[in-house]
Amino acid sequence: MNFLAHALLAGQAPELVIGGVIGDWIKGPLPGRLPDDLAKGVALHRAIDSFSERHPAFRASRARVSPVRRRYAGVLVDIFYDHLLALDWAKHHEQPLDVYSASVYKKIAGRMDHIPVGAHRAMAVMAAEDWFVSYAGLDNIAIVLARMSRRARQPNPLAGGEQEFIVDAGGFADDFHMWLHDARRFATQWRAELTLPALPEANDTPCSNSY
Repeated sequence: MNFLAHALLAGQAPELVIGGVIGDWIKGPLPGRLPDDLAKGVALHRAIDSFSERHPAFRASRARVSPVRRRYAGVLVDIFYDHLLALDWAKHHEQPLDVYSASVYKKIAGRMDHIPVGAHRAMAVMAAEDWFVSYAGLDNIAIVLARMSRRARQPNPLAGGEQEFIVDAGGFADDFHMWLHDARRFATQWRAELTLPALPEANDTPCSNSY
């Protein structure tokens, strides 16, 4: 769910950035119907997700979510981390966020013919609404969560979930910085090796892609 973080962690290679952003829409074994280069980006996305699930700081953030929303803690933390990343973007990347975001959207648009049709609408809306830049505003995070709540098949407490962040913003921020430091190191090493003897299977945990 943390699309901006996945784009950042993918580094400079366009195919890894695109695969990182579309990763939540790709299910099953890789490469599947994807070109090999985009499949590598999705593999990195999955590797980062697995790394995050095991990381102490990410787990600490999940534990900060109240019992009412604990079932959705992973989704909430992903979104909170993108908010924190966008908020302090200048500390993490040399390009301004609006410039970086436009370059990512352009990369995706240039490979749309190779991206599953099921992701096309989301990619178009992402660019049109400039999701990456919007993440810096907590009011926009509230809109994201309300939209996800409405589109979910089952009743859920995602709407208003931004209150979880407000209650412990400093704690989430501390966790995020620890996680990002280690995640960047992990992703850098993964990209340096770029050996894929066995591509990971898709996570079976249901998730919404309705940013």
